[in-house]
Amino acid sequence: MTKEKELVFGHKNPDTDAVVAAISYSHLQNELGFNTEAVALGEPNEETKYVFDKFDYKYPRIVTAANGEVKSVMLVDHNESQQSLDDIGDLQVTHVVDHHRIANFETTSPLYYRAQPVGCTSTILWEMYNEEDVEVPGNLAALMASAIISDTLLLKSPTTTDEDKAALKSLSKTAGIDYESYGLDMLKAGTNLDSKSTKELIDMDAKSFEMNGKNVRIAQVNTVDIDETLKREAEFTADIKSENKSEGYNLFVLLITNILTSDTTGLVLGDENAVSVFENALNTKVEDNKASLPGVVSRKKQVVPPLNEKF
Repeated sequence: MTKEKELVFGHKNPDTDAVVAAISYSHLQNELGFNTEAVALGEPNEETKYVFDKFDYKYPRIVTAANGEVKSVMLVDHNESQQSLDDIGDLQVTHVVDHHRIANFETTSPLYYRAQPVGCTSTILWEMYNEEDVEVPGNLAALMASAIISDTLLLKSPTTTDEDKAALKSLSKTAGIDYESYGLDMLKAGTNLDSKSTKELIDMDAKSFEMNGKNVRIAQVNTVDIDETLKREAEFTADIKSENKSEGYNLFVLLITNILTSDTTGLVLGDENAVSVFENALNTKVEDNKASLPGVVSRKKQVVPPLNEKF
């Protein structure tokens, strides 16, 4: 008897891991007898395009809602409802595989939930393939290795664990790639920001967080030249102010991260009190809407936790 179809997807404004994790989890589940399709909740960013073009892999179908098509879904690389499908509340979540905090998440039925404090969801999935004794196809291994490179900034991020290192080495071997040289090319491809408007850039890799009643939005762009990116500071500022007004954000932080030096400049706009909390949490000073954040590369580990605590 064929199982009822389920969709598998990562978060909105998908990065490489969100899309790749959906594909790899869907493949694993189908090998184990489920009936799933991997989908994406948005267009690919420049880095993800580079990865899918490099390995000639078809990008998944893009959806904004699933109710009416399926009754149940599987989530990867996220659990918070505001980062998921618009109609997630009308669907049954049967599985979650994630490496983020758990927040704004509840279900009416029991489910399979796997969360590990590693740098990348694809690392967890690599472990699951091993546990189930399912072989990772070469082209999928290349995608999973790319996801780990992306999320850990080529193993330089403080979120990187020994599991991520082992997974990347193993997957790269299966895929037949030199992850160090390929990884640098891949990360640089993701820093090509010229083709995007500032509005697109602040939405491209952005997540919303509810922190003690405050609505906080944190976006991130990677670059190899922060000063070059900040030549559009006036446009960034205008777009952020517009979003703060229309979406009711108390604080909007745009992290502009140099992938070569592992340093970040934050463009910080919002309520006076919220900006003050940011300064306190990140031990920095916001001057002319900008804050220096040396050594900061990870939103998940270095920005969200201290902000959450101070709020």
